[in-house]
Amino acid sequence: MALKLSELIRNADGSIYHLNLLPSDIATTIITVGDPDRVSEVSKFFDTIELKKGKREFITHTGTLKGKRLTVISTGIGTDNIDIVFNELDALVNVDFKTRTVKKEHNQLRFIRIGTSGAIQEDIEVDSFLISEYAVGFDSLLHFYKSDAVQHFDFTTALMNHLDWPVERSNPYVVKADDSLYNLLKSNNTLNGITITNTGFYGPQGRISRIPAKDTLLVSKLSTFEFNNKKITNLEMETSGIYGLSKLMGHQAISMNCILANRSTGEFSKNPNKSVEELITYTLGKLIS
Repeated sequence: MALKLSELIRNADGSIYHLNLLPSDIATTIITVGDPDRVSEVSKFFDTIELKKGKREFITHTGTLKGKRLTVISTGIGTDNIDIVFNELDALVNVDFKTRTVKKEHNQLRFIRIGTSGAIQEDIEVDSFLISEYAVGFDSLLHFYKSDAVQHFDFTTALMNHLDWPVERSNPYVVKADDSLYNLLKSNNTLNGITITNTGFYGPQGRISRIPAKDTLLVSKLSTFEFNNKKITNLEMETSGIYGLSKLMGHQAISMNCILANRSTGEFSKNPNKSVEELITYTLGKLIS
């Protein structure tokens, strides 16, 4: 059955609506970054750049590094943007744009998030690299999809009990990273952890300026939670959506975090740009090795 015009929206040039991309514009290995300015900070390491496109906050560069074709795209902040980016990237490879029908043969993409994050455990050093082994979503994105098969409900239940989870919030969800990408990118230079994806940067992450928070002890309660001898390590705003949608779509995904802040000690990186660039070069080196 062909997808309706309202469900697969395309621009006048045939490109997908928000991303402004054609199927031929992307590689099968895609690096995602939140900040549009970070796209060029990744692509400057490419040997060649064949494509530069942009619309709204979604900037895309595609090129090659050591003979490997790569795409880097900015998602903006939040899982609402992740929903747009990942559905449209999936459509580029798994929907026939001429017939507007889903292809019979599935095409798999590899997603590698290179982002920044704040640690909540005192022993995690600022400027360190952390791989998200699990993502816990405090957003409700995955609950809008048939997603029970990719969620870890025992983990969710234990966390909700520990936090005395308020009934007015949607239940958290937990999704595991792709094992093959996790094994490819880990090393003695990385930490592994459990990442909380929040719905905001200030109140939802326990930062207070003028508006009182409903739960002033959220970060400290998260830091004391354990499940199967694993602790929650860091907070950010995209990983749960990336892991959840990738699993549902049959893609692979991993989230690489540059720890710029430690919420427990109050520290912040003295040179965040340098640390992020080091994570970029580390990740690219692993991808082409």
